[in-house]
Amino acid sequence: MSKKTFNPKDWQINNLDCHIGNLDNQIKSIVQSIEAVALDLAPSYSDWRDLGFALSDELGESGRAYYHRLSRFYPAYSEAETNKQYDKCLNSHGHGISIKTLFHLAKSAGINISIPPSTRNPHVPNVPSIPNVPSVLPTIPEGVYKNLPPFLQSITAKATSPEDKDLLLLGSLTAISSCLPNICGIYDERTVYPNLFLFVTAQASAGKGRLTLCRKLVDPIHRALREKNHIEYDEYRRQLSLYISTKDKSDKERPQEPPLRALFIPANSSATALFQILNDNNGIGLMFETEGDTLAQTFKSEHGNYSDGFRKAFHHEKISYLRRKDREYVELDTPRLSALLSGTPKQVASLIPNAENGLFSRFIFYYMNILPVWKNVFAGNADQTLDDYFHHLGARFFDFYKSLQYLSQPLRFFFTPSQQDQFNAYFSQMQDQYLCLCGVDYLATVRRLALITFRMAMILSALCLMDSVPVPIAPLTCSDKNFHSALELVKVLILHAAKVYESLPPTEETLAQPNRNQQFFDALPPEFSRQDYLTVAKNLNIPEKTAEKHIAKFAHSGLINHFAHDKYRKPD
Repeated sequence: MSKKTFNPKDWQINNLDCHIGNLDNQIKSIVQSIEAVALDLAPSYSDWRDLGFALSDELGESGRAYYHRLSRFYPAYSEAETNKQYDKCLNSHGHGISIKTLFHLAKSAGINISIPPSTRNPHVPNVPSIPNVPSVLPTIPEGVYKNLPPFLQSITAKATSPEDKDLLLLGSLTAISSCLPNICGIYDERTVYPNLFLFVTAQASAGKGRLTLCRKLVDPIHRALREKNHIEYDEYRRQLSLYISTKDKSDKERPQEPPLRALFIPANSSATALFQILNDNNGIGLMFETEGDTLAQTFKSEHGNYSDGFRKAFHHEKISYLRRKDREYVELDTPRLSALLSGTPKQVASLIPNAENGLFSRFIFYYMNILPVWKNVFAGNADQTLDDYFHHLGARFFDFYKSLQYLSQPLRFFFTPSQQDQFNAYFSQMQDQYLCLCGVDYLATVRRLALITFRMAMILSALCLMDSVPVPIAPLTCSDKNFHSALELVKVLILHAAKVYESLPPTEETLAQPNRNQQFFDALPPEFSRQDYLTVAKNLNIPEKTAEKHIAKFAHSGLINHFAHDKYRKPD
């Protein structure tokens, strides 16, 4: 890429809109543009150092994630060295380098550093919103990883990129969510368990296959169940042989076939087989499928029963089914199913045809960015493969799993009163904003996202007990660190869900009645006056009075700030 002459004074003159309210948008846009072409912006140490000074001067600690995102295209990128350098930049004073250095480096490399007036920040205050989802989706902030329980830090230490790190974290949380016996909480006056549903979507060869490493964390539990099943079945066959060989059966009962013990449930199982395995394993199971179309095809073959059971299992609601073998009516009182699926965006649409389908709001979605960066396939420790490493972690988790099994009473997880207040305030605001923009149909997604946040905080808190021997018999109180980590996860995941939501086929209703609130909000510039919003409304054929009502609703719900007379702004 050819270098271009850059004059900071010319840039300042031509970019007077780069005021405080717009600067964060511009930084994000530049970083996304650099990521889109996988550009090493600072190949020399001096440029790389100055880039750290520029970000730390303007953004402080929050600039660290940008520093990693911009540094990772350097062939010898090291997460540890990047953190070390950024710490030095934060602690340095009087270096005289400002954020203009970032713009200078980008402009010199041929990156367009201007932002169209209509571009807006995809975030509303504290609550990310669904409109204008960025083409390059955000990854989980580095601060979350620093605050993870040690076991999860060991898992994510093997990541090769921010997306890979997110994949290992979310996949591990989901797999582990099925294997935390005697851990529960009270949510909305109902007992809930940690179980999660996750769908990772990306184009082929994007790297989602790394999820298979997460399966190894709970493989020992599955193997132990299968070994127990084999022992029980051998005994059953011995008893059955004795029964058959006995001539006088008047005082004998035919031996009962043992339950089918297993943790993993194949995605191509029939609905009845799924429910039967859950029933045989006291309601516990994990569906782990790296090809989402496998489950989609199963859904198509028996849609009603299967989809209904999945939706009920998310809330631990009773599932009833009829065993075909002996026509026995069975009721599964408390299903605790977890599901980890991956597939292409088309496979998501095949499984969940539209957002009105209740399954959509029950899943965590992660939409992987595809970056044209070649991975060094020879990096790492040649003496220990990833399989060996994760097998070792699985053995550690198996010991913890057994200690939870042997507890004399369940551990009840709960938020502190202060956390409850923050939680309610956050999701109340989120609900108001999405109700204003998307209507009542999207409320289910927001409300279930709140439950998912509670469950993720429960898992994080449970894993903090791994180094406690024996596990204490006491209420499991959420730490502020785990509480805020769960909230930070959700702020990223809501944008990934929005990306998937946008890609789903529209329904007849949405085609006939497009969301005018959202269209109007999307079209508003970052800062505007009454005349500006009336011009936008006119272009959308929205009457003046209706536009005024929309603006009043947006201001009331916190989507915009009316910060001065005839001045409105979309918060960063």
